[in-house]
Amino acid sequence: MAPTSPPDRNWTLIEGWVSISSNIVLFFLKLWVGLITGSVALTADAYHTLTDSISSAIVIFSGWLSRKPADEKHPFGHGRSDLICSVIIGVMLVLIGFEFLLKSVEQIKSGVGVDYGKAAIIVTIFSILVKELMAQFAFWADRRSENSILKADGWHHRTDALSSVLILFGILCGSFAEWIDGVLGVLVSLMIFYASYEILRDSVSRLIGETPDRDLIKKIDLIIDDMNLDVRPHHFHLHRYGDHIELTFHLTMDAGLTLDEAHEHAHRIERTLRDKLGIEATIHMEPEGHT
Repeated sequence: MAPTSPPDRNWTLIEGWVSISSNIVLFFLKLWVGLITGSVALTADAYHTLTDSISSAIVIFSGWLSRKPADEKHPFGHGRSDLICSVIIGVMLVLIGFEFLLKSVEQIKSGVGVDYGKAAIIVTIFSILVKELMAQFAFWADRRSENSILKADGWHHRTDALSSVLILFGILCGSFAEWIDGVLGVLVSLMIFYASYEILRDSVSRLIGETPDRDLIKKIDLIIDDMNLDVRPHHFHLHRYGDHIELTFHLTMDAGLTLDEAHEHAHRIERTLRDKLGIEATIHMEPEGHT
């Protein structure tokens, strides 16, 4: 459903800076534990966390870029920079998952177990708590601002937290199975692939163009019905540009109307949708019985 007020993009910048600082701390902690234990899963997870900082830098950049007003070359503004950055994060997750998968397979083939120790347990539990808190904050900020890039970054944090949960399981069970470190690495990589699929599916769909959801169409129909015009809207297409939303649809009306009367109907509807829903509508007028 279209927002009735502009999203607060300050949350994009706040979430981005919190994410960068937290991820840098976690990266060094995970890398230290991974190097002293020789764990492929922990070391790869450290670099996974480092890429979160890169993703967050993209979040900040997109938050700055999307606030730029419309100009001659970009008449709809720069709002879709959020979606472009979401695609970048999704592709990054694919690359991370593939590298993680290769390293995990190598670990399984080696047949060498890992002695984790107490430091690995403490750091991993700390990482789980911090990353889940960061994910919850990103999701909350997304609900406040309706900004898809925050949802994408939240899923990035969530996958890191879940991968740490699996690694903690491996740490606790590592003494019973030498291959557990590699197997858990494979499972984590599959989770990363799924998260990237979710992010890319949503972002690419919006970039291409989408059909408005049923609730929005129902709201538009009710608004037009309340205007007491003998018209029928159909064939909706929605285009989101961050804060700016464009809607195009056809409007069937009495064939006996003059051009001025038909234009007045369409103009009233466009103005009402702008005032009540914050949507810029473009209407194609059709006479009744037109095929």
